[in-house]
Amino acid sequence: MITAFCANPCIDRTVEIETFTYGGMNRIQHVQEDGSGKGVNVALVCRALGLEAAAVGVCPWQRSELVRQRLEQADCQCAFIYNDGAVRVNTKVLDRSKGVITELNEKGVPSAADEVEKAIALAVEWAARSDFLVLTGSLPAGMPTDLYAQIARRAAQEAPNCRVVLDAEGKLLEEGLAAKPFMVKPNNYELELLCGRKLEGLAQVHAAAQEIIARGVPVVAVSLGGDGAYITNGQEAYFAPVMKVEVRSTVGAGDSMVAGLLSGFAQGMGLEACFRLGVAAATSSVTTEGTRLVDVEKFREFIPQVQIQKVE
Repeated sequence: MITAFCANPCIDRTVEIETFTYGGMNRIQHVQEDGSGKGVNVALVCRALGLEAAAVGVCPWQRSELVRQRLEQADCQCAFIYNDGAVRVNTKVLDRSKGVITELNEKGVPSAADEVEKAIALAVEWAARSDFLVLTGSLPAGMPTDLYAQIARRAAQEAPNCRVVLDAEGKLLEEGLAAKPFMVKPNNYELELLCGRKLEGLAQVHAAAQEIIARGVPVVAVSLGGDGAYITNGQEAYFAPVMKVEVRSTVGAGDSMVAGLLSGFAQGMGLEACFRLGVAAATSSVTTEGTRLVDVEKFREFIPQVQIQKVE
């Protein structure tokens, strides 16, 4: 079982227009709305790849049906602590002529003080029945920046057989590292923020990742966007250049990478094989439109096509 924790779900509203005119009239050609959020995405992709999956966390009640319905239709389990207010809407404007997406993201509904302990208890309860607990995404106002660290520490005590995965940025990532999760998956920018310096090229990414390994994190995977991806466990390190495919949307690519990696770890695969699945899942994700996330047939097609280079 893979459980993904999501404290700030959203509705992804994808608006397609032929050519975007800044400050002028834009006629919408197509609109799609999907319940989403990084934790939701991870659970959906894990389920699509054949794993038992769940999304749990905190969710405003209004408009929450879009989140629940998407999970239920995909045969994902879900359990949320509901509060007053409405699920935030993230609007993505796709300029078809240029293939460029402009994002307009709302803030989440602030959480009440009593929701923090409830959220931690819910996450740990599900960790006890899971092989992996994924802590990912932003937090709404009212949640402490060490929430992921608190969950990871409680899970280590009460669910020792569950491995924690952290995919976050800023303070959430920095403070979460202190709890020594099994794996972290920053992107290049998030890794730069964490180590406090600009990273130029693979050698510097490799060095920064080894610093995290030295802090007691067993696995570090890094999304490098158009430059590819990287992974290390301290003993082995691998790089995969980006695959040449038609990019239709980058929404959920990092979440798909996490799910692909976990599908390998759940099967007991080695680091290189897990990395291959992670890159294939992320690549499949970018070929889908809007928030479709992953095309399983393309995922399988891409697995043998992933080029992996050993990093010394």
